[in-house]
Amino acid sequence: MAFGGRAVVLAASVCASLLMAGQASAAQCGNNAGGFEAWKAQFSQEAASRGIGKRGLNALARTSYASKTIAADRGQKSFKLSLNSFMQKRGSNAIISRGKGMKKKYASLFANIEKRYGVPAGPLIAIWGMETGFGGFLGNQNIVSAVATLAYDCRRSEFFTGHLYGALTMVDRGMLDPNARGAAHGEIGQTQFLPGNALKYGVDGDGNGRVDMIRSQADALASTANFLRAHGWQRGAGYQPGQPNFRAIQGWNAASVYQQAIAIMAREIDG
Repeated sequence: MAFGGRAVVLAASVCASLLMAGQASAAQCGNNAGGFEAWKAQFSQEAASRGIGKRGLNALARTSYASKTIAADRGQKSFKLSLNSFMQKRGSNAIISRGKGMKKKYASLFANIEKRYGVPAGPLIAIWGMETGFGGFLGNQNIVSAVATLAYDCRRSEFFTGHLYGALTMVDRGMLDPNARGAAHGEIGQTQFLPGNALKYGVDGDGNGRVDMIRSQADALASTANFLRAHGWQRGAGYQPGQPNFRAIQGWNAASVYQQAIAIMAREIDG
């Protein structure tokens, strides 16, 4: 996912049931584009039986096999770099420099977020800068197609089936345009939430009564703080490796170099 907004997402228990339902899917996965249309037809029936409405089903019907998503999923090499190489490749110095400016520019927003969630500006700004260059590039892949392709692909079908249900539910609820574009794995918005997480942790950070991870910086940053709090963030505790809040950063991304980079950049930004 400027304040005082309410959470407008599914309750955690409902979202969990969607994820479990996705894992129970009987639609036949595949390893190339050949079976995608047949899988869509079968998955559509299952989705309808689990409460996905007309808008979500129509969005699924219009998806196409995302070959670029599959290529990206198979080729995630940067996470295998050393920490120094990873940070250099991701432009950590530029993120830190711009991040300090963002902290001043949006001081009121970050103060409100910290008051509500206990998460200081540094980690949020580091994530924002790492994920999209502070909103500069949100991705160029159709979100629903990307997630549907990964739900069909046998490599991680169970995991992404849950997120596909999340995306279709978001379309049904008017939270996601079926034509919206995001990152290669279907991540959404300024800080790149997967759809199931957007449903579960998305909050209205700008107080306009809806959650918009793509256009609203406040929504995206507040939702990121909400995610971190839900993953164990403790107000006032440290977030470097070995400190209490580093575990929450680990919940955001499973790659060790990513986690360490966020902690280092956040420390520099927070000063």
